[in-house]
Amino acid sequence: MNRFYYAIFFVLILFFSACSSGKKAFEQGDYYQAVIKSVNRLRQNPTHKRSRETLKQSYPLAIETLERNAVNAISANGPFKFKESLGYYEQINRMYEEIRRSPGALRVVANPKNYYTKVSELKEKAAEESYEAGLLALSRDTREDAKQAFYRFKDVQTFVPNYKDVQNKLDEARFRATLKVVIEQIPVPTRYDLSARFFQDKIEEFLHTRFRSSQFVRFYTPLEAEQEQLPFVDHYLRLQFDDFVVGKTLLERNTESVSKDSVKVGTVTLEDGSKIDAYNTVYAKVTIHKKEVVSNGLFSMQVFDGNTNAVLTHRKFNGEYVWLSRWGSFNGDERALTDEQLKICKSKEASPPPPQNLFIEFTRPIYDQLTGAINRFYAKY
Repeated sequence: MNRFYYAIFFVLILFFSACSSGKKAFEQGDYYQAVIKSVNRLRQNPTHKRSRETLKQSYPLAIETLERNAVNAISANGPFKFKESLGYYEQINRMYEEIRRSPGALRVVANPKNYYTKVSELKEKAAEESYEAGLLALSRDTREDAKQAFYRFKDVQTFVPNYKDVQNKLDEARFRATLKVVIEQIPVPTRYDLSARFFQDKIEEFLHTRFRSSQFVRFYTPLEAEQEQLPFVDHYLRLQFDDFVVGKTLLERNTESVSKDSVKVGTVTLEDGSKIDAYNTVYAKVTIHKKEVVSNGLFSMQVFDGNTNAVLTHRKFNGEYVWLSRWGSFNGDERALTDEQLKICKSKEASPPPPQNLFIEFTRPIYDQLTGAINRFYAKY
């Protein structure tokens, strides 16, 4: 049995050694990864035999493959041929950098190849082709095309920062690609204004700073939309309480007779003068008071199309918070009470939290449901 486990252990060592040396990638024809993995292993162990062999075999094949792919990409004359070709030459440069940082790898490949001059030239050409593609997408004047234009201009910035007027085009594409949503939070009754304002501010804070489902959705308050002079609004997000109650008090009183048998009540002296414990049933009457302060509400979320006023979605969310206080009293033998009854009888009536705290508590589950619904609805945009 021990020999079996040793054999398995040995096989695993060989397997992981092959993976880390890059041999498996080499056997699969991924010469670039074979180079990277073998160089990383040689950085840890400069004399690792399997990694040296893998690097020696895979490096020339990786160079040959990447150079051929780079030339073929331009010959194929695809829409982003310079970007594609650039990617292959950058992989050659990465191999150069990795080998230069590994003394063990340099002993195998003494003069690694680089294409820094070529990459510099291709970046200019890649920037130009992406810039032109961005302009073309932007001219089609749809949100989806504006998104594509945005990504094309982002590529331009990556290839050549501050190329022509790319920053202005990037801002324009982002604006045209962004779904503009105006938040309409319907005011609540004045007596609850302080509590409701806290909740509404929390929603706005989420929409402005923590909404992450889509980079192409932006929420505006009506004031922000007016200040920025939005040329159009795509959606109106209407949020309001359909109904809510804060601090509804429910009182309950319950009196019951309780007993417990086989309770030691004293001792008895027998005729021979010996004493034994005496057991009997004990009784008590306990009164428990319960006060519940209930706060709950129904919240509505509606999304309207900014052009047609059609309802795109309508959701409702419930929230509830019940504050509880219990206290009591008893007559009779306290040993007849349970531990819980005795604990309640030792408690005093407590005062409920102020209305604002109650409001905040019952809106917590509403907030969680609402933000989740907004994330899911706008993720597709």
